[in-house]
Amino acid sequence: MVHDEIEWFITIAEAENLTAAGERLAVSQPTLSRFVGRLEREVGVALFDRHGRRLALNAYGRVYLERARRAHAQLDAARREIDDMRRPTRGVVRLAFLHSFGISLVPQLIRAFRERNPGAGFTLAQDSVATVVEHIETGDADLAIVAPRPMRTDMAWQPIAQQNLALVVPRGHRFAGRTSIGLAEAADEEFIVMQHGFGMRRIFDELCASADITPTITFESAELATIAGLVGAGLGVGVVPVDDANRVADVVFVPLAGETREIGLTWFRPRPLPVAAERFRVFVGEFAAGGAESAAGQ
Repeated sequence: MVHDEIEWFITIAEAENLTAAGERLAVSQPTLSRFVGRLEREVGVALFDRHGRRLALNAYGRVYLERARRAHAQLDAARREIDDMRRPTRGVVRLAFLHSFGISLVPQLIRAFRERNPGAGFTLAQDSVATVVEHIETGDADLAIVAPRPMRTDMAWQPIAQQNLALVVPRGHRFAGRTSIGLAEAADEEFIVMQHGFGMRRIFDELCASADITPTITFESAELATIAGLVGAGLGVGVVPVDDANRVADVVFVPLAGETREIGLTWFRPRPLPVAAERFRVFVGEFAAGGAESAAGQ
């Protein structure tokens, strides 16, 4: 099948109705009906069970759909790569990242990269580290900026920066005047933490295990800014990256002695990066090494 026909099959399988699929594809119902008949003759088996106007994939059809989706994704990737090769300074980088990195780091990287590559485009996706890594694995994104490093051997890793971690406490708290603190000293505090699936939750759990404490968790959040806000309301304490935390008026950030989180760029090792994504990866490496300004000016 050609690319368009692969898309036809996927759409029919998802819609389970030729008329509905035709409306999505702007293709007539008789054309799709003839296509399904021809495809099933080529494959040698029926791919759909007919229930009136409803077409439901059978076991053969489900196998075919899985491979068709992979082929569709690979052909889309090939088209993007060819386009990048034809227009090397105008490719599109599909970048995923954690919400907190959208405040400063990602805008800074994109601005510096586009100074060097004015025609470069980006598609952006923000989510938890678990979802961001899933985007990379499925091919929905080329690169991701995450912390901490994914615990997978099939995910490549390129460090960008280290962020200091802090215990965030309400103003007037017994620790507010400290210049640094160990997490074990706060063992009897009530903690406000990120939800499972977020990078800072894994870091928090690892810090607690290292300090040999079992924390009392009162609230879980999906945003670092919400943790700072709840702490400011006197509802507990939290562990946050110093640079990403919202500087709300009623909290104090007490550095955690010797504790940092590593921010890095990750991608799916078995799949070659498109030209534009590889160019951005190299640029991020220069940026991390302190050469971003000279690189941007070239």
